[in-house]
Amino acid sequence: MFDSPGPRLFGLLPGVDFPAALVAGLRARLADAPPEAMARVELYVNTQRMRRRITELMTAEGAGFLPRIRLVTELPPVPGLPAPVPALRRRLELAQLVARLIEAQPDLAPRSALFDLADSLAELIDEMQGEGVAPEAISRLDVADHSAHWQRTQAFMSIVAPMFGADAPDAQALARMTVERLVARWQAVPPPHPVIVAGSTGSRGTTALFMQAVARLPQGALVLPGFDFDLPAAVWAGLDDALTAEDHPQFRFHRLLGMLDATPSDVRRWSSDAAPSPGRNRLISLSLRPAPVTDQWLTEGKLLPDLSGAAEAMTLIEAPGPRAEALAVALILRRAAEEGRRAALITSDRELTRQVAAALDRWGIVPDDSAGRPLALSAPGRLLRHVARLFGRRLTGEALLTLLKHPLTATGSDRGNHLRWTRDLELQLRRRGPPFPTGADLAAWAAGRPADGVADWAAWLGQLMDGLEAVRIRPLAEHVAAHLALTEALAAGPSRVGTGELWLKEAGEAALAAVTDLRREAPHGGELTPADYTDLFDAILARGEVRETVQAHPGLMIWGTLEARVQGAELVILGGLNDGTWPQLPPPDPWLNRQMRLKAGLLLPERRIGLAAHDYQQAVGAPEVVLTRAVRNAEAETVPSRWLNRLTNLMSGLPAQGGPEALAAMRRRGQEWLALAQALEAPGEAVPLARRPAPRPPVEVRPRQLAVTGIRTLIRDPYAIYARHILRLRPLDPLHRAPDARLRGSILHRILEDFVKGRPEATDRAAERARLMAIAGTVLADEVPWPAARALWLARLDRAADFFLEAEAAQGGSPVVLEEEGRAELAALGFTLTAKPDRIDVLPDGRLHILDYKTGTPPTKKQQEQFDKQLLLEAAMAERGAFRGLEVAEVARISYIGLGSSPKIEAVETDAALLGQVWEGLHALVGRYMVRSQGYASRRAMFGERFPGDYDHLARFGEWEMSDPPEPETVGAEGQAAGTVPDEETPAARRPLAQPAPEEAE
Repeated sequence: MFDSPGPRLFGLLPGVDFPAALVAGLRARLADAPPEAMARVELYVNTQRMRRRITELMTAEGAGFLPRIRLVTELPPVPGLPAPVPALRRRLELAQLVARLIEAQPDLAPRSALFDLADSLAELIDEMQGEGVAPEAISRLDVADHSAHWQRTQAFMSIVAPMFGADAPDAQALARMTVERLVARWQAVPPPHPVIVAGSTGSRGTTALFMQAVARLPQGALVLPGFDFDLPAAVWAGLDDALTAEDHPQFRFHRLLGMLDATPSDVRRWSSDAAPSPGRNRLISLSLRPAPVTDQWLTEGKLLPDLSGAAEAMTLIEAPGPRAEALAVALILRRAAEEGRRAALITSDRELTRQVAAALDRWGIVPDDSAGRPLALSAPGRLLRHVARLFGRRLTGEALLTLLKHPLTATGSDRGNHLRWTRDLELQLRRRGPPFPTGADLAAWAAGRPADGVADWAAWLGQLMDGLEAVRIRPLAEHVAAHLALTEALAAGPSRVGTGELWLKEAGEAALAAVTDLRREAPHGGELTPADYTDLFDAILARGEVRETVQAHPGLMIWGTLEARVQGAELVILGGLNDGTWPQLPPPDPWLNRQMRLKAGLLLPERRIGLAAHDYQQAVGAPEVVLTRAVRNAEAETVPSRWLNRLTNLMSGLPAQGGPEALAAMRRRGQEWLALAQALEAPGEAVPLARRPAPRPPVEVRPRQLAVTGIRTLIRDPYAIYARHILRLRPLDPLHRAPDARLRGSILHRILEDFVKGRPEATDRAAERARLMAIAGTVLADEVPWPAARALWLARLDRAADFFLEAEAAQGGSPVVLEEEGRAELAALGFTLTAKPDRIDVLPDGRLHILDYKTGTPPTKKQQEQFDKQLLLEAAMAERGAFRGLEVAEVARISYIGLGSSPKIEAVETDAALLGQVWEGLHALVGRYMVRSQGYASRRAMFGERFPGDYDHLARFGEWEMSDPPEPETVGAEGQAAGTVPDEETPAARRPLAQPAPEEAE
């Protein structure tokens, strides 16, 4: 095939369809050879997708022989080499070493970073083995001028050094050993048939070594993708310094040529294929010049032809946000599908690709996505991760229901009943708890239900969940066994047969392969805590992908940046062109800094940027190109990709070549797509915003009974009374129970009630304080299952205890009513007012003192006058004999006792005139709402706009402002019977969702 002496170096221009040009070059060189000559060609390519595309192109031309196509990682076998150490085993061994390092030097990193450090260390060892860097190169580094951290790394690397000379090498070490022996064998007996490496840049040391050997074979050749034939010799010569040139797209070719003692002029054209736009290639090449020589823009920019032709097939979309960018890209792909064109979206932003795929789904278009789906986000992956988090922790109701509602749970049993019982259990946990359910709690709940099988279901569930919190440090093998046993039991369900659908389909098979690998290597993992095991398992699943079989559109592709070399698309969209996305920022290296890497002969962090730059240069040369970015993401404004920034700056600075006009035309074409995306999102007709509601229901259905706290709500947010008492809508308690202010208030009331009820006749202050704290400890232990909350609340009460006892001593009264309900009738209105005072004392003069305990700040006197009339109303009720066992007596004063962070007492002296005024105001308020014309306005007089209400979403607060006037609207039929809406005491009102309203919690 080849007559010229080696090394043979060929290149293809950026933008050329590389697989098609490669196949055309092969056929041209073998045109006069017999058909079987093609079968003797040994062709090495860089990706599986490249191999498939070459096969498709060759078979499309009819029957014939194919070359032997292999990946550059699929080297010919060399006898005498040992089997490599599994990658997972090596990482587990390294994790144990890193764990000991963290234990010895805790300032190195937190324990949660253990497996991230082990992974980065494994990658460093792989890189050292691939680049042929011995551990001695690290130990010889002079780190005197570096911080102590790097000196510690150097010492630690000496501990890891024995792994380099182990009898069982790592995969990278074995690959290099294979190449070295292969090179030696080829030097003695070179293969007589053609050997070609195509599509690789030689960025890895082992691959570069293999490519050198192939280039020197009698029938060997390299075909370089995206070789810049327009780059001047002076720029090639300036790529010697890796510190300044590593991020240039042609740097890897420069280094490879140096290894072969060749120059750029030695690289010949593989085929006669011309670039789709030579002028654009020159423009892009100039824009990507290394930073030290960007002054060449001033001289070489003037030599460029008119840029209107170079930018004619380019579009620049600068979207206001990610959603607009995704919609514009989806519209472009849809247009390509309608026109029968082959189009590809190339990006490293997986969030963008998911949004584009979702947008295409509205038209029933499924693109061919090369990346697949993360295994951790698949159904089996999610279930496995949920189960891993159960060990070593108390089971919460939220975690339990997350498992029970998972689509794979109980797929081996009667899933219909399973879901029904899960729903009922959720209502139980929301209504009555407990926050941390146990097997006994589940059994007690099931015991009160009909015998429909729920008892067996609860017993099965309790048996699985009990005892998980007791798990502590144990060997990794035991963690894996327990984890998989529990996951499979949940998938099987109460039948305990099989594993349900856990390991089925592509996602189940991928998950099974991952856990099987972990189970096989678990004996090498040492002992782990449950938290360590969770971190390890998450790290393992994060590496996996699921490629599901879908009927994708044959002409629409979503590719990663590497696959830009597999081009063949007429239209290429380069998406997510923001710095940090494309190019992605190099990951931080906790082991070696940039200078140490350079001196040791390792790759610099800019290598990733340089590879991405080469992919960009290759893709942007396509026949038609769309460049997209979002100007702003969810957090802040974005920074355009450095390549896009260079391109726009260069074009803007070339007015003589029509650069600004060409750039404006690119943006104008992008604006057309953004306008279409905006039109796609626009509603067919304007959606009116909601008005501030003030519904006016029939008088017959309006509440005839409220608690005194309900009167406060009626004053501040009447709409909440409408929703709660007329519509019978009750907020559901959160599934994730937390020690909130409502619970803290009820706990404080119980503590003080127990303290006052059991108070001895005479005792000293110290004894009273001790008794108060003892009661608090007992109540908190019984009612608050959160240790941190118990400690915090006990400490708060301890700070307020002296204040409370001093206030008690100063009151001088005797408790006669504690948490007992009273009722007062407003006979003229047919209305009942109820109350449950915290405490009513009889003073020595026979008058009454009403007290209320607050865990926060008590209301001020002005607030009590206008809004918070709870105690004033209770005082008026007491003077009217509303409380059983309490003689009608005069109320001397009311007091709010605040026991929060700043204890204080808000006391108001009362008299007949004040309480009479309050009672008349109550009649006026209730009477006003007994008239049909009075509406229940939303958020009438809230304490603050930021204070949320339970029914704000129903009132559509946010679509209207607090300054908007309420707009009354008549609802319900006139003359509606009172029985239409169930009363508080009827069974219909006590349905499962019924919850005590917050305003009625005394």
